[in-house]
Amino acid sequence: MNNPKATNTTWQREELLHLLSVSGNLAGLCIAAVALFHTIGKSVVSATIADDLLAMSALLFLVCIYFIFFALRTQTERLALRLEKIADALFLAAMTGMVASGFIMVYTVL
Repeated sequence: MNNPKATNTTWQREELLHLLSVSGNLAGLCIAAVALFHTIGKSVVSATIADDLLAMSALLFLVCIYFIFFALRTQTERLALRLEKIADALFLAAMTGMVASGFIMVYTVL
């Protein structure tokens, strides 16, 4: 039979690898949106707030990537679980910032 601990560790590693790639892609998307805001050149207050939220989200995704990387590299299971929880919280905060920025952008257009 399969070792349940090994199966759980493999599942956690796979989850971290997926979160790593998604975080990288979303950080790039945030940076592209910030660059788009600067290209358009709108200096409306709501556009600036959305721009700042996207920049903060990109930074949170980047920090999330670092925590995931360290969680994948550590040999201590307890530390890996703690780093994974921190990375999950950072990812959730960054996603919330992206969604809030999207709402602000839609509100600005309408």
